Amino acid sequence: MKLFRHKLTRKVYLWLAAPLLTLALLHAQQGAKDGDWRFYGADSGTTKYSALDQINASNVKDLKIAWQWNARNFGKRPDFNWEVTPLAVKGTLYFTAGIRRDAIAVDGATGETLWMYRLDEGARGTVVARQMNRGLAYWSDGKADERIIMISPGYQMVSLNAKTGTPIPGFGGNGVVDLTVGLDRAVVKPGTIGSSSPAIVIRDTIVVGAALLAGNSPATQENVPGYIRGYDVRTGKLIWTFHTVPQAGEFGNDTWANDSWKFTGNTGAWPPLTGDEELGYVYIPVEMPTGDYYGGTHPGNNLFSDSLVCLDAKTGKRIWHYQTVHHDVWDMDITAAPMLLDVNHEGRRVKAVAVVSKQAFTYVFDRVTGKPLWPIEERPVPQSDVPGEQTSPTQPFPTKPAAYDRQGVSEADLIDFTPEIKAQALKIASEYKLGPLFTPPIVADAGGKKATLLLPSHVGGSNWQGGAVDPETGMLYVSSVTNIDPLALMKADPKRSDMGYVGSGRGPGGRPLGLPLGDTEAMVRLPPQGNMGPGGLPLVKPPWGRIVAIDLNTGDHAWMIPNGPTPSYIKNHPLMKGVNVENGGIPSRAPLMVTKTLLFSADGANLFNSVAGGGGKTFRAIDKKTGKVIYEIQLPASATGIPMTYLADGRQFIVVAIGDLGYPAELVAMVLP
Repeated sequence: MKLFRHKLTRKVYLWLAAPLLTLALLHAQQGAKDGDWRFYGADSGTTKYSALDQINASNVKDLKIAWQWNARNFGKRPDFNWEVTPLAVKGTLYFTAGIRRDAIAVDGATGETLWMYRLDEGARGTVVARQMNRGLAYWSDGKADERIIMISPGYQMVSLNAKTGTPIPGFGGNGVVDLTVGLDRAVVKPGTIGSSSPAIVIRDTIVVGAALLAGNSPATQENVPGYIRGYDVRTGKLIWTFHTVPQAGEFGNDTWANDSWKFTGNTGAWPPLTGDEELGYVYIPVEMPTGDYYGGTHPGNNLFSDSLVCLDAKTGKRIWHYQTVHHDVWDMDITAAPMLLDVNHEGRRVKAVAVVSKQAFTYVFDRVTGKPLWPIEERPVPQSDVPGEQTSPTQPFPTKPAAYDRQGVSEADLIDFTPEIKAQALKIASEYKLGPLFTPPIVADAGGKKATLLLPSHVGGSNWQGGAVDPETGMLYVSSVTNIDPLALMKADPKRSDMGYVGSGRGPGGRPLGLPLGDTEAMVRLPPQGNMGPGGLPLVKPPWGRIVAIDLNTGDHAWMIPNGPTPSYIKNHPLMKGVNVENGGIPSRAPLMVTKTLLFSADGANLFNSVAGGGGKTFRAIDKKTGKVIYEIQLPASATGIPMTYLADGRQFIVVAIGDLGYPAELVAMVLP
C-alpha cells in the first residue's frame, strides 16, 4: 500500500510539474532544452545555461550529494586534471574517463554504469599530444538513430550507438575514422596531434578541432597544422577542410612571410567549438602557431592564428574572422569556447557571439556579419628587441566591455600589506622588466633583467573554463585569475632545436616552461603558480581569483566578487601576521553554470595552486543578479570540470567532475532530498 501511494504521488507531482517546466523552457531563447544537456556547454551555443529551477534560491540550502561515480578503475591519470563535463540525454549521462579516454554511459538518477567502450589503439594510444579531454558529442536524427561521437587519445573518431555503446558499422571503417589522414604533411608522427575537447555536430556535420604539443620549447619550427574539418555524421566521410594556415592562393597566405606557411604548424582549435544550428555556422577559436614565445621563424601577422573564425558547417567556407592577437609571442591563444546569445544593442536585437580571453578582454561580435558590437581599436604596443623577432606594431583593444582582470604590471600593482612586504616586493620586481599588456618577452638576463613580467599570465586571465551567459538577460559571467608570470627566452641549442630562441625555463617558482602537464610528481614539488612574491606570497594585490558579471546589452560591468576567501597559505603566512585580508579570492578559475535563478560556481582546481592550498572544495550557489553567495556545499575534492544540470526521473540533478592530488577523479551528483 505504501509503495502504491508513493508511485501515485510521484505521478501526480510529475503531471503538475510538466507544464511549469515547459513554460520555463519556452522562455529561454537558447540554452539546454527538455531537461537535457546535449552539448558540452549545454547547447550548441555554449551558453552553459539551463532554464531548470527545481533547485532555486529558496531550497538550494537542502542540496545533498546523491551519488558519486569513481574513475579510479579506468586507468591512472592526473586526478586533478579530469576536465570532463557529461552530456545528459533523457536521463542518461555520457562522458569520457581514464587515460585511455573510455566512453561511459551512466544512469543519471542512480550513477549506475550502463555501458563502456574502449578503442584498443595499441602504442598509438599511449603517446598522445594532450592527455586531458573534456567529453563527447551527441547526435540524433530525431527518430531512432542516436549516436555518441568520441575522439580517441590517438586522434581517431569513433561513432557509437548511444543505447548500447557499440560502434556504428557504416561509419568510416567499422565505426572509426583516422583523423591523422589529410593534414597535408608527409608524415604525422604519433603523439604530435590529438584532441582535448569534443567535436560538435551542426546540421549533420561533425566539426573537429585539434590539440597539439605545447610550444614552450619546441624541438623544431616545423609541426603538423591543426586544420578544422567537417565529416558526414552518418558515414564519417570527410566533407571539407579549412586551412588554419592558409595555403598558396588562399586568403591570408600573404600574412606568412618567408614561405613559413609551408612548414609552420599548430594553429589548432583545442577548446570546445560552438555552433549556431539556425544559421548553420560554427565558430572556431584558433590557437597560435608553433613556438609560443618566439615568432622569428614565421614573420607576419599569421592568419588564422589567435582568431575567431566563423565557418559554414556544411561547406567549410569562411564567413568571417577576427584576429585577437597579431603575431603572438605571449601564448595568448583563444582558450575558451565562444558563447552565443541575442542581445539588445543600441535599440535593436542582435545575434551576438562573445569570446573571453587570456588577456581578460571580452570580444563581442554580430555573429552573422562579424562586425564588433563596440569598436575595437588598433593601439601601439611595445616592440620586441629579441634578435630575429618582429612583433606587430599594434594590437586590438576592445573599447567595451572593459577588461575584467588586471592588465600589465607596474609598481602600483605590487602587494604592500606592510612596509616590509612592500619593500621586498619592489626589490623582486626590480629584477624584471615591467610594462603594459603586450610587453614582449626578453632574452633572459638581457639588460640585467631576468624576464618580462606578464599579467595576465600566459595561462590567463581566463582559460578553458571560459564563461557562461544567460540568454534571457544578456548577462555574461566570467571567472579569471590575477596571476603574474615571468617570461623570457634563451638562445636555442642548435643540437636540440632549430627555433632560434625558446622559452628559458624561468617559470613561477623555477618551474621549467616545458614541464609535462601530466607530471604529477613534479607538481608536488612546486609552489602555487604566480607566487613569486615575498616569501612565496603572490607578487600582486588581490583579489587573486574573481567572478565578474558583464551586461552584454550595454557592455557595462554589473558586479565583481572574489572567487572565495583568502587562501590559508596566505592568511597564515609569517609575513602576514597582524594583516587581515578577507575575500582575497582562490587563485583558480571558477567553472560556471547558469540556471533560471542562480549562478553556480566552485573554487576550481589548478595544476599548481592545489598543491599548496590554493585550490578548494567549495561549490557555491550565487544570486546571479547581485553576486551574493546564497549557499555553499563542501565537495570531497576540487571541481575539475564545468558543472551541468539535467532532469532524471523528474528530479533536477547537478553534476560536476572533481579530483585532487591523491584523490581519485569522480563525478559528484547533487539533488534535493
